[in-house]
Amino acid sequence: MLIYGRNPVLEALREGRVGQVWVARGVESWLLRELERLGVAYTLVPRIELDQMVRTTQHQGLVAEVEELSYADPGAPFALAKKRKEPVLLVVLDGLTDPRNYGAIIRSAFALGAHGVVSEARRSAPLSALVVKASAGTAQKIPLVQVKNLPRYLEALKQQGVWVYGTSGKASKTIAQLDYQRPLAIVIGSEGEGMRRLVAEHCDELARIPLAPGAESLNAAVALGVVLYQVGLGRGKI
Repeated sequence: MLIYGRNPVLEALREGRVGQVWVARGVESWLLRELERLGVAYTLVPRIELDQMVRTTQHQGLVAEVEELSYADPGAPFALAKKRKEPVLLVVLDGLTDPRNYGAIIRSAFALGAHGVVSEARRSAPLSALVVKASAGTAQKIPLVQVKNLPRYLEALKQQGVWVYGTSGKASKTIAQLDYQRPLAIVIGSEGEGMRRLVAEHCDELARIPLAPGAESLNAAVALGVVLYQVGLGRGKI
């Protein structure tokens, strides 16, 4: 699999997960020095060759070959929470099909202390180089889980003692009114449509983010960041 962009590639290089590396001729000297500092062998090529390799001009002059991304075992987020001695915190995505949004959500989830990101096989952007770039390389640092049926998965979580909170602009409660001192799964719906009715019915609580008058909604990744920040406040971590 080819990944591109400076943050994703450099992060992968620092973790030793990269095979071949290609660099566009004419990149800044600091980037070449950083590659040399990391002991990386690279091939200088015309920029247009990278454009053709990854079918985009947004590679920032750096492309690398890594092993194919794979989804984690459903138990991986719980193992990570146990290792950190924290109540589990999951991000669950319902219908997020845009790879840039998926990557940005992964980045927010990692930065704000979530233990995993869960999506449904039929209604999710696939793991790809674009997701890795949008996540700034964090897609390889947090368990990404894919399930076949989201409502059934949520029901199974509740059987394990996990509380399921959904975000909805129509909810009567605000996110500041919820209890975060418990194992949690935060459900984020697709932009525009929000959560499906069946998914919402499997939530223990629905809550909204208070917005200024006239504002309709937030980008999904931004909304998640706001909610996870509130979780951090509720758990005394911020």
